[in-house]
Amino acid sequence: MNLFKRAWWRLWCHPGKTVMLVGLFFVICTLVLSGFLIRSAAARAAVDAKSSVGAVATMQLDLNAYLEAGKGSKSGGPGAAGQLGADADMRRVLVDKLCGSPVVAGCNYTKDGVAGPTDQVKVHQPVPPPPGQSDELDFFKADGVRDLRAAKDFRNGDSKMVSGSGITPASRSDMVVIEERVAKANRLKVGDRVQLNANIQKPDGRLTTRKTGFVVAGVYRNSTADPRTYVSPMQAPSNQIYVSADGATRLDGRKVGADGGYVRSATFTLRDPGDLDRLRDDAEAAGLDPRIYPLSVNDKQYKTLVGPIGRTADFASLTVWLVAVAGTVILALIIASNLRERRKEMGILLSLGEKKPKLLGQHLAEVGACAVLAIGFAAAGSQFIAQGVGDRLLSGEVSSARNSAADEAPGQLLTDTTGGGLKEDTEKVEPIDAIEIELGAGDIGAVGATGLGIAALATIVPGIRVLRLHPRDILTKGD
Repeated sequence: MNLFKRAWWRLWCHPGKTVMLVGLFFVICTLVLSGFLIRSAAARAAVDAKSSVGAVATMQLDLNAYLEAGKGSKSGGPGAAGQLGADADMRRVLVDKLCGSPVVAGCNYTKDGVAGPTDQVKVHQPVPPPPGQSDELDFFKADGVRDLRAAKDFRNGDSKMVSGSGITPASRSDMVVIEERVAKANRLKVGDRVQLNANIQKPDGRLTTRKTGFVVAGVYRNSTADPRTYVSPMQAPSNQIYVSADGATRLDGRKVGADGGYVRSATFTLRDPGDLDRLRDDAEAAGLDPRIYPLSVNDKQYKTLVGPIGRTADFASLTVWLVAVAGTVILALIIASNLRERRKEMGILLSLGEKKPKLLGQHLAEVGACAVLAIGFAAAGSQFIAQGVGDRLLSGEVSSARNSAADEAPGQLLTDTTGGGLKEDTEKVEPIDAIEIELGAGDIGAVGATGLGIAALATIVPGIRVLRLHPRDILTKGD
């Protein structure tokens, strides 16, 4: 009789054992398929997170590398403070080239500075200074930026334009954006020409000032209220002004040459966190020494987004392996017990001239038929089971991540190699808290291959003993 017919009659005549095998395979295939589905959903979510957030790479001067390269000077013997040369800051034109890299989705740069008030433009002081307080430190905080919309206060909505235009990559070096309270106090409007004092450091270390002309390009409003007690004007939010990087260079008393002004630090939003090496190559090609101006990725947003769902995927992968191994062992034990019960049947078939491989093939056909039925049932219900299990696991990981984030104190950026205490300037994001399970042909194929592989392995391992036996041994020695 054909081995497939014998397998069919065996399954039909022993429904209890058939249902048991189908049920066991159903549990195994359901758990394995659910793990595959959760892992696939997590991978899709991670890809979406990469495209929506990317990672922020920061470029800034490494003071130690700068001095070791002989570009600065040291005085006073070993351990003395180093003095920065004129080339310590990055050239704006070179950074603009790097902003055009294909791996960069967006970029901005900053040039911190100050601007001294003049008779035409005075600082805003909501609370007068105490008697005898010196006004030598009454300055505007002047930030040179590439794109005002990318500045932190404008990104998070604390500041917004009320008239005119902000600083853009096309802004001239004499454009300035001032806060509404300063504009009202000095009766300024968009288009007015004003003068601010540039602070110039002489070779002997003394500071002097020089009037520098600007045009009011825009007026913005900061939502932070005035302090109720006296603070230094530079600490008042109303005294924050914005200029271009070239404008900040002019406020340092330096000339803006053909290569543009200077930039203190630059941030690049990468399309993919893995593009950092490509960005380093592009920086070197643009003329920025990666040793003196190192690039480091702050991928905190990306990790915050995909951290919980990534851990959920890892747990699902571990479950797949554990279920596959445990299922193989359990099935092998069941099939070994079944083969022991069928010794007489096997002995009769072998004595009638049946080949040992065909005898083993019959058992494979029986177990494989049960596996195919179980895979079909698992495919019908695993999507709903995986959705429920995935949501439950993910909610626990998200809750744990939020509790951990609440306990963490804000830190410093890894790129702050100068020790300046540069704080993180990235938007807070919430981790991905939903998982979308989608059942595809690839998932069914994967669980099918896994299920049939388990069936084959669990049958062949105990079935090898069958190939070693002779009919006489089977029929005369019993168990």
